[in-house]
Amino acid sequence: MSKSDPFWDKSAERYAKSPISDEATYNRKLAETQEYLRAEMRLLEFGCGTGSTAIHHAPHVTHIDAIDISEKMLEIGRGKARDAGITNVTFTRGTLSEFNAANESYDAVLGLNVIHLLPNRQEVIAEVARILKPGGVFVSSSVCVGNSLLRFIKFVVPIGKLFGLMPDLYIFTENELSAEIESAGFSLESQWHHGKNGIAVFIIARKLS
Repeated sequence: MSKSDPFWDKSAERYAKSPISDEATYNRKLAETQEYLRAEMRLLEFGCGTGSTAIHHAPHVTHIDAIDISEKMLEIGRGKARDAGITNVTFTRGTLSEFNAANESYDAVLGLNVIHLLPNRQEVIAEVARILKPGGVFVSSSVCVGNSLLRFIKFVVPIGKLFGLMPDLYIFTENELSAEIESAGFSLESQWHHGKNGIAVFIIARKLS
């Protein structure tokens, strides 16, 4: 298994203390996701960070596996869960592929604010499809700057990464992302913009039977 990510380990405490930038949008995402959740469901969240979203959803499902590449993030998440009296979230370090869940073993998978940080998003989306049951739900929120002036940040990212100031960031459009999700065997049930200039997209997709 790969080592804990140093950038996110270093950022964990600051990340945990940062206020939600758009609380209304965050609450809308929670509410729309919970419309799909049922008490008997098993859910997986990859790129869970410090676990806030998993903890919000935990009372609505049987169990959540929350995974992240930063052990420091996960330590904070475990502490949050203990403080909230949540016992049905298991925090595990690693990538989605390293977690190696069984075929069709989850009712819902969440990948929030993480897909644009991954070099292999098509492989990750395919892995989500593999581990979801037929009819299962994939919920994602991604930054899509391919059609905005922010796409030129790709020239800055290598420098920022070299000095430990930025993580990887991958450039794609909303249309590219939605097409890739559909190509992996999903139907799109909800898709809407948020964030400055609408560059972030929230998608709920259902795995076809």
